[in-house]
Amino acid sequence: MLLAILIANSEGNILVERFNGVPTEESLHWRSFLVRLGAENLKGVKNEELLVACHKSVYVVYTILGGVSIYVVGKEEYDELVLSEVIYVITSIVRDACGKPPSERLFLDKYGKICLCLDEIVCKGLLENTEKDRIKRLVRLKPPSEF
Repeated sequence: MLLAILIANSEGNILVERFNGVPTEESLHWRSFLVRLGAENLKGVKNEELLVACHKSVYVVYTILGGVSIYVVGKEEYDELVLSEVIYVITSIVRDACGKPPSERLFLDKYGKICLCLDEIVCKGLLENTEKDRIKRLVRLKPPSEF
């Protein structure tokens, strides 16, 4: 299960968070853990260079894209390989929605579209779509042509 997708700015303020199957009291722990993890390790990292961590038998894959940090947390079958595919799709969708690696302001300007894309990628903790073109079609609310 994909437990969390978190996107934060460079100061550690949360811009988007999606928790699945995580109790509220645990989500506070995860939020602070991920922001602290990024503050310690993302300094000097290139755009879209993936970092991996393991905490309490769950995997965390995280990266930086422009002025935002992206974290994906999973457990069981969502190991670091699957999470790296998920984060690749998220970074490419964010980059496409913003037109370039985003600053915090540009990210917030495109917030609605990014949230729609995240909903198409992950639904109730399960990976739904990884094809960028399909996600773009679904976000435009046009019926898919593959049926």
